[in-house]
Amino acid sequence: MFNGFPEDRFLFFDGAMGTMLQRGGLKAGENPNVMNMTAPEAVFEVHRQYIEAGSDIIITNTFGSNRRTLAAAGYDAPDVVAAAVGAARRAASGSGAAVALDIGPIGDFIEPCGDITFEEACALFAEQMTAGAAAGADLIAIETMSDLAETRAALLAARENTPLPVFVMMTFNADGRTYMGCTPESFAEAAAEFGAAAFGVNCSLGPDSIFPIVEKMSRISHIPLIVKPNAGLPNALTGRYDLSADMFALQMERFADLNTRVVGGCCGTDPGYIRALRRAFGGKRPRGPLTPPPFRA
Repeated sequence: MFNGFPEDRFLFFDGAMGTMLQRGGLKAGENPNVMNMTAPEAVFEVHRQYIEAGSDIIITNTFGSNRRTLAAAGYDAPDVVAAAVGAARRAASGSGAAVALDIGPIGDFIEPCGDITFEEACALFAEQMTAGAAAGADLIAIETMSDLAETRAALLAARENTPLPVFVMMTFNADGRTYMGCTPESFAEAAAEFGAAAFGVNCSLGPDSIFPIVEKMSRISHIPLIVKPNAGLPNALTGRYDLSADMFALQMERFADLNTRVVGGCCGTDPGYIRALRRAFGGKRPRGPLTPPPFRA
């Protein structure tokens, strides 16, 4: 269950899901969300390992579980979402960990950049979210967004169709904007407008590279921040990410001086990274809420 943000400590997300599922049998080219139906024990085991490592919040294996994405695999989105939440709930039982329904991009852009209308995007997100809420998710985690219009559609669908708290994260390039050109300021305004419980950055780059982006967000908004970066960049030859768990945690430490409340990892991270984060943040206390200046029109 999600009971808000403790005043005396940070909350810890989990790490990557896809690479962990590969260790559990996911083959190249397979849809990882289908494993909720075909290999639920493998999904359960990923969640169990993250909880054992110290995750306060585990994210369901539903990143691409929308009707458009799952149609080709022959599965209905509500069934896949319910199975995913069930595996996470079972892993979290008795641990105190909260279950966050993972919501990723639809896979196509909203008009005029793509062929999906804003209303259709809202309906796709709403179907995922209502199924997740009915199955017992504690909160919604919208992540890896690059299009502000799609982010707004997901936030609106969450607000209008569920009573669950919403975390929302976008992914930024080294130039400080998303792939679709969204700035941290515009994202912060949208998160506040739609009542997000927390917002921030996931995926993208390593901790050092996204620090200026998160620092800018911290200056303009009082909403608790989430920092969930990659373990650096992958090596072109080996495919492995360049930051060890200890180095990742060391680079994450300075986020404690911002308005950060939730930390975790994305691509290239595993339970060892969450353990390292718990050690690094163990003696730290979150910074007090900031008084937000008014947004400029």
